[in-house]
Amino acid sequence: MRLASFALCCALALTGCSAEPVDPALSRLLDNIERRLAIAEAVALHKWDRQQPVQATAREQSVLDAVRRSAPAHQLSAEHAEAFFADQMEANKLLQYALLSQWRLDGEAPDLPRQDLQSKIRPRLDVLQDDLLRNLARFRQSRSAHCPQQVAVALRQREGDFLHYLAMIRATGQLCE
Repeated sequence: MRLASFALCCALALTGCSAEPVDPALSRLLDNIERRLAIAEAVALHKWDRQQPVQATAREQSVLDAVRRSAPAHQLSAEHAEAFFADQMEANKLLQYALLSQWRLDGEAPDLPRQDLQSKIRPRLDVLQDDLLRNLARFRQSRSAHCPQQVAVALRQREGDFLHYLAMIRATGQLCE
């Protein structure tokens, strides 16, 4: 058993990863964050087609107000839940700005099926909101004193391109505070 553990540690050290497994609560939370970020392209396409700005201050405030109201039901402070969701929105906007910039360089957006923001995209975001709050509460109950390092390692172990990695870093910016 010790030899197997040593081999695992060596293999992980060679890949630059920690030998510690990712906390399941953190893993579930990061999965939810990734699902929310995956919606950024659909939002950006909607805004591209309608020449709308990425920044939607009224909508963001509405989401943050709903999060503050929902936080106590998940044993979270309204302030922490709001800060976490503000980070989610900033990460999503980072992806939207990057996508829109690339499409401007290309002279067109990708030929993908479009989804209506009101009837298709926002309902998905609303469902994810509750999942994110639930998993944020579970993570906060299990997080350790080494939270920043654990989050950094967990993010590094995830699949994805550099832009999505940066968005994940932005989305988890205050996770350990």
